[in-house]
Amino acid sequence: MTAVAKILQSKPDATVHTISPAASVLDALQLMADKGIGALIVTEGASIVGIFTERDYARKIALMGRTSAVTQVKDVMTTAVMFVRPDQTSEQCMQLMSNNRLRHLPVVDNGKLVGMISIGDLVKDIISEQKFIIEQLENYITGSH
Repeated sequence: MTAVAKILQSKPDATVHTISPAASVLDALQLMADKGIGALIVTEGASIVGIFTERDYARKIALMGRTSAVTQVKDVMTTAVMFVRPDQTSEQCMQLMSNNRLRHLPVVDNGKLVGMISIGDLVKDIISEQKFIIEQLENYITGSH
């Protein structure tokens, strides 16, 4: 199993995008669109206070008749943020994401935000790992080590 730290290293852009709880939802959506991401970590100083995702927008803005321009991120963000450590495995992350229906997990090391992994990052890693195992088995079976 691959460690989260290795998955973070393999990402082409490991930047973790954050936003203030006082920012408007419209600003959050614009940042997410500009960066091609589906979630932002909501921070006050160095502290994580929430996460804002496309799902939060769909369920707490669009369906509730709120407007993005006047609603603040703090009013619709998810405050119970689950996170992982860099030493945890991709399998542990998949289990956590599946059990809690999550698509994004912040990575925290000694209380500091160091990255973010998505379900897509994990799927890509698992496919790569399985491909390697298949190649090794094929080489073993055919005797072409």
